[in-house]
Amino acid sequence: MFDYLIVGAGYAGSVLAERLARVAGKKVLVVDRRNHIAGNAYDHYNDAGVLVHRYGPHIFHTNSREIFDYLSQFTAWRAYEHRVLASVDGQLVPMPINLDTINQLYGLNLTSMQVEDFFASVAEKRESIRTSEDVVVSKVGRELYEKFFRGYTRKQWGLDPSELDALVTARVPTRTNRDNRYFTDSYQSMPRHGFTRMFENMLDHPNIKLMLNTDYRDIRECVPYRAMIYTGPIDEFFDHRFGKLPYRSLRFGHETHDVPVYQPAAVVNYPNDHAYTRITEFKYLTGQTHAKTSIVYEFPQAEGDPYYPIPQAENGALYGRYLALAEETPGVHFVGRLASYRYYNMDQVVGAALTLFKKIQKAAAAAAPVPSYAPGARNGTGAATPVLSGV
Repeated sequence: MFDYLIVGAGYAGSVLAERLARVAGKKVLVVDRRNHIAGNAYDHYNDAGVLVHRYGPHIFHTNSREIFDYLSQFTAWRAYEHRVLASVDGQLVPMPINLDTINQLYGLNLTSMQVEDFFASVAEKRESIRTSEDVVVSKVGRELYEKFFRGYTRKQWGLDPSELDALVTARVPTRTNRDNRYFTDSYQSMPRHGFTRMFENMLDHPNIKLMLNTDYRDIRECVPYRAMIYTGPIDEFFDHRFGKLPYRSLRFGHETHDVPVYQPAAVVNYPNDHAYTRITEFKYLTGQTHAKTSIVYEFPQAEGDPYYPIPQAENGALYGRYLALAEETPGVHFVGRLASYRYYNMDQVVGAALTLFKKIQKAAAAAAPVPSYAPGARNGTGAATPVLSGV
């Protein structure tokens, strides 16, 4: 008998398996349809011996000391600050847009104060910010929107930015200084030996049993368990009762080149050229020294594994109907990116899993039997001998 059946060996499932096994002493079965752990963060050495991320670049960053300290139990870290270039007008310029981007693109020599005035002069006033287009043009104007955002967004989402929720482009800042880091979080590091090794350490506990190449629906009737933690697509759990939740997917084109360095940055975005959105070179991320280098092209597509929930109001409403079903389903906890129909960063998934574990622990403590004391009964220390009630 397992205490928990956990569906999915990505961040949410692995964090909860580790906490429930190591802290709560529970017996846990983790199942995953794929042939590996670590979910989309899975990395491995390819045939050339280069460490690559199978499902595109994963860069860890967080402002949470709790989350960083938690993961530090399972990995040493390599300090890494992510930098991205964008191919625009035949040049490679920093992305997010900053002071150097504007000066290089237009052949100017503006200061930080002057670039603020530049942005103000080209920005289009919006009475309300509803869409991704509104976010960008209200900050940097129409021309920069067309150069950096519109084409990339249309490739990535299959929709024009005017059709997407404001949160899509709100994630990308605009800077008036020369800070060319993609993220500014307090903790920016990569697992020294890769993400998969970190997951292996997380799941290395005698109370955890792992089954890969396994669909939970094939074993849930024959494996006894007390409760389920589900990290897969919430609509799939309910057999798409109200219809499928829309996602964008990705196709990855991996290549290895017989050169030590392929491009001048870890990621180069292609907002207006080519069918792919970006090229990632993994050795920047991993710090690996190797005579060859490996890259990956990302081709967004409508069909395939679910990666990005499409942020539109009607999709949020559909998810709300599934959420109501989930809240009425006893014995099942829903957690993670797919179960929550949200685009989470890695640290956000870890945080959600840790929060759920605390909730489970609190509920268990509240349900635990309260000791009562039989009058006059004494143990060897002279204290009253507890008689457990509710057992």
